[in-house]
Amino acid sequence: MEDLGGKAAAITGAASGIGRMLAVKLAKEGCSVAMADIDEDGLDQTAAMIDGSGIKVTAHVVDVADRDQVYKWADDVVSKHGRVDMIVNNAGVGVAETIEDITYDDLEWIVNINLWGVIYGTKAFLPYLKQRPDAQIVNLSSLFGIFTVPNAGAYCTTKYAVRGFTETLAQELKHTSVRVSCVHPGGIKTNILKNTRFYKVADSSMDHERAIKNFDRSIAWTSPEKAASIIISGIKKNKSRIMVGPDAYIYDFLKRLFPVGFQWLIGLGVKRT
Repeated sequence: MEDLGGKAAAITGAASGIGRMLAVKLAKEGCSVAMADIDEDGLDQTAAMIDGSGIKVTAHVVDVADRDQVYKWADDVVSKHGRVDMIVNNAGVGVAETIEDITYDDLEWIVNINLWGVIYGTKAFLPYLKQRPDAQIVNLSSLFGIFTVPNAGAYCTTKYAVRGFTETLAQELKHTSVRVSCVHPGGIKTNILKNTRFYKVADSSMDHERAIKNFDRSIAWTSPEKAASIIISGIKKNKSRIMVGPDAYIYDFLKRLFPVGFQWLIGLGVKRT
């Protein structure tokens, strides 16, 4: 999708973070934007950042964990924008807890949003996308879809699943007009840790507030603005795999080089952080 001008893009999780900046930057590319999130105020703030650009922008309050809401949103997008050329399944949440102690309620919550939300978004929009001469599905996995860390097992499970789902989809749609991209962001300065259901991390002395400060100071290397720019560049180049941030490249390389040893080292490092 080399030229985004005149295209229509649907984006989940657009009330903040990467989703917000994708909406803003896609609009600057001349792309009309249909934004979805459960945070209506956040959607209004994102829309205000685009206001005056002359681009059609619609905001939709959607719970991506609700299949009926996602399918209705897809219909609404086509009704209001006349077509849809791209779906970006960006919405995601986190839980900080061991696999042993995490409750089934928390497991269902994160799986419903991070995995089922991607599946619903993909399947709801795919029939419309296949009607377009040049279309794109963009699903956000994570670095935690490449390697794991202790006390993020639920999150890693969903992001590995998104990766498998998306890479298979790319194989199946290879000979169609729909391109598929799997995105692996590294540490991005968003509110995901702030909004995480926080119980405990590998360092048992670290509370939620300290974990957020540590993340912002030492782990979040990339701004949402930069992340959005990298993703859009990958979309234009029809990349099937989009790595976001220098840490994404570094850790991916180390995992490839030391597939077993790196897992052990990263687990040990997280506990000592």
